[in-house]
Amino acid sequence: MSDTPPDHLASDPRSPFYNAEAMDRGVGIRFNGVERDNVEEYCISEGWVRVPVGKSKDRRGNPMTMKVKGTVEAWYRSPAGE
Repeated sequence: MSDTPPDHLASDPRSPFYNAEAMDRGVGIRFNGVERDNVEEYCISEGWVRVPVGKSKDRRGNPMTMKVKGTVEAWYRSPAGE
């Protein structure tokens, strides 16, 4: 695995953008210069993150999310091989 996280990553295992190896390593997200820990999905090339909106749930019990555009930076929290 490389030292750069994927361009598009989702935390939901049902998503086609879910990557178990990247999630196990831990991915840090900085959005518009602020480190965020509640990001459900992100895309660096398109410049957006998807974050939950309060405690609202959809009809399937998943958190309601909102797509917010801005500058996205991602990094791995732990080095490869751990």
